[in-house]
Amino acid sequence: MISSLQNPRVKQLVKLREKSSERQKQGLFIIEGHGEIALACEAGVVFREIFYCAEIADPALLTRFDPHLLQEVTLPVFEKIAYREHSGGIIGLAEYHPLGLRELRLSANPFLIILEAVEKPGNLGAILRTADAAKADAVIICDPKTDLGNPNVIRSSLGCVFSTQVVAASSDETLDFLKEKKIKSYAAALTAVNYYHETDLTAACAIVMGTESTGLTEKWLREADDQIKIPMRGRIDSLNVSTSCAIIVFEAMRQRGF
Repeated sequence: MISSLQNPRVKQLVKLREKSSERQKQGLFIIEGHGEIALACEAGVVFREIFYCAEIADPALLTRFDPHLLQEVTLPVFEKIAYREHSGGIIGLAEYHPLGLRELRLSANPFLIILEAVEKPGNLGAILRTADAAKADAVIICDPKTDLGNPNVIRSSLGCVFSTQVVAASSDETLDFLKEKKIKSYAAALTAVNYYHETDLTAACAIVMGTESTGLTEKWLREADDQIKIPMRGRIDSLNVSTSCAIIVFEAMRQRGF
């Protein structure tokens, strides 16, 4: 049992929780929560170690793992390494193996969500939940400002980061991929002429979302096959990016017959 807050492994976990650079350097990240860990298991995520506090952990979840992976910790140690208050008493240390564009498994009539330079982990997590709910083929993050191992991404996605194919790539790589696969791209933009619900989203396509502060870059506005927008009747001209994404995604699902 680990009982010291100064234990090197405790310090390692805290670094992985707090620093993207450490996650990239070590090729590891941490997963908290019963639902999140369950989805990670189903997705085949490789766990290096499972840290648990016997006082609060669900014994049934621990049976999923080989006993040699289990490492008991005291409650103070668990509270030190946990990102949130209610983690269910279990934290997994997992290997990070990013997916590449060429590894994506696409359906016969794919639907993709592309995010350019997404900044806020909470928005990314919410969009991953939308992607899972709609069974989008994949989410492609172009020039990301946050990483998938960020605890807030995992938490806000409710583990959907593991149930959805997610790829990080440059905008140039993504545009080439779309052209190669003959997938049309629709850029969400305030300058668009066409409304999203008047656009045919039934064929192989991708919707492209930008940041809340500046929207999409000129590259995507210029090179996307078309631009679409959501009609706004109030005084503000835009919605939260995750809300906008959900509206357009489920219009595509409606057109495709869910």
